[in-house]
Amino acid sequence: MIAPLPALRPREVAERLVVRVDVVLAWIKRGELRACNVAQRAGGRPRWRILESDLQTFLASRAAQPPAPAVRRRKRDCKIVEYF
Repeated sequence: MIAPLPALRPREVAERLVVRVDVVLAWIKRGELRACNVAQRAGGRPRWRILESDLQTFLASRAAQPPAPAVRRRKRDCKIVEYF
């Protein structure tokens, strides 16, 4: 028999990231954070479980990025007059 993977509840993820539970649920709804619905009925209230690997992928996608290099603009020729 295959051992079940450890999965986190939205409340546990919220506690780890120090955010509210509704923020975690919004990430799931928008598709930013992968989660599995383990509810017994498909039409019933969802019971979300988040795998540790999915949480790590989510956190890596939100990691701080170095700022984009500044694009230098060319100086305009002062002798040209634009009418449009």
